[in-house]
Amino acid sequence: MGKLTRRARATADYLFFVGAGEWPVAVSALGVVLGAVTVLPSAFGVALSVLALLLGLLTLVRDVRLLRKRWAGYEFTAIAAPFPTTETPPPSAYPDARYLAIPARGTALISDAIDAAVSETTFGITVADEQYRLPARLKATAPHVLPLRARGRLLFNGPIVGMRGEPLPASGSRPAPIVLHRARFFDAVCSNELASLRITNAADGREYDLRHEELTDSSGALRTLAASTLADLVGVSTIAFTSDGLLVLVRQSARNSASGLLLAPSGSGSLEPQDLLTPRGGSRRTLHTAVRAGMERELCEETGIRPDEVASTRLTGFARWMERGAKPEFFGVTELSVDSETLAGRRTKGAERLYSAGVTVAEVDLAELGRELSSGTPLIEASALPTKLRDDGSLPLLLCLRSAALRVSARS
Repeated sequence: MGKLTRRARATADYLFFVGAGEWPVAVSALGVVLGAVTVLPSAFGVALSVLALLLGLLTLVRDVRLLRKRWAGYEFTAIAAPFPTTETPPPSAYPDARYLAIPARGTALISDAIDAAVSETTFGITVADEQYRLPARLKATAPHVLPLRARGRLLFNGPIVGMRGEPLPASGSRPAPIVLHRARFFDAVCSNELASLRITNAADGREYDLRHEELTDSSGALRTLAASTLADLVGVSTIAFTSDGLLVLVRQSARNSASGLLLAPSGSGSLEPQDLLTPRGGSRRTLHTAVRAGMERELCEETGIRPDEVASTRLTGFARWMERGAKPEFFGVTELSVDSETLAGRRTKGAERLYSAGVTVAEVDLAELGRELSSGTPLIEASALPTKLRDDGSLPLLLCLRSAALRVSARS
């Protein structure tokens, strides 16, 4: 019964999201229904009702044909080539930024200076009064994009938090607060997730490539988050270590829209509005506390770890995931108060069982990995990176390990 309920919810989210922009068709359908219901048992009433029914039916048929024609006006092609990093310089405001491409996993824009700022600086946050709204040119593709992205998966239009600002190193003064905004998951699917698709207008053959149309500024460089028009949902990922020093990993199921069947961080997902509130219902004032709350929530949901078993979580890094519309990603490391044997029998609950194929543990020497990375060894070639993680690790997991290892190296 639970599976039927979740499938019904996913379908309802899709129909409501698409129907919000196609309400005239719904009104025409309602007119047909009312015309049919109001047929009266009199000759005059019957004539009027039949006429209203026919007019409503003709209007509905016309609207449906126009709707299908409009929906069929786009052709989608997956972009298999790596993100064109040579054509898209990093924003000039990002200090010493560079691209890190990991084969078959993705490309991230990283900066050691920004990682240090995220780890050491307190950034204030403000939440925009208005909720994010998709630009009309992007929402027009929604009827095609959502089913295409689902491909047998269940997509729920849950609340998320987007970001308009950068956690840049402060130059002697307190950094300006970072603006966050509320959005829905489908907003991200119909904006950031279009970066891996090429859209062709069937009527005139014009191509729309979001990577060039939305991700770059007039100079051709990557736009900052402050200048972006996309939903830019905030990704939060943390790697948790048990009290006996083992790394907790989550095997993603095939239902995951990103990194399906790969090893994921101990907790990984998106920042949600609930993470912006304290346990007493007040508003969190710093980026650090909000992101840490999101990391720990995802950790508990995906592994069965209890909140009281989380000893501490600290932020270690930041990146932008290019194949996902250059969305912001924060990384952290969590210390647990329980050992690996205690966690062995834990199981996820509720909807998370759809996306998690199980929890496992691994040995990782962060100190040695940090020494290799600091000496210039590429992440994917580091001998301290276990083979299982090198071969099966998702991009968020590998970036989590990288930032945590470099922070350990910096401290030592």
